[in-house]
Amino acid sequence: MGITTSKKIGNAVRRNRARRVIREAFYSLPAGIKGGVDLVFVARGRTPYVKSYEVGRQMEKALACAGVLEKPVSREKL
Repeated sequence: MGITTSKKIGNAVRRNRARRVIREAFYSLPAGIKGGVDLVFVARGRTPYVKSYEVGRQMEKALACAGVLEKPVSREKL
């Protein structure tokens, strides 16, 4: 997984916050990522201002649409 931010996002503090938000959203995904896939996330202008769970919902939707998410394990079967 790679994360990229440009100077258009803002100063170093905002760029680092955008990276932290994206990283936390990625690590909190309920389903795993299929093997053999390289992912690059690009921070946009709003990224430093939103919460990681909002980014996570959009990230999960985009990854599911792309077909790279594994099926989450149902807790009922455990």
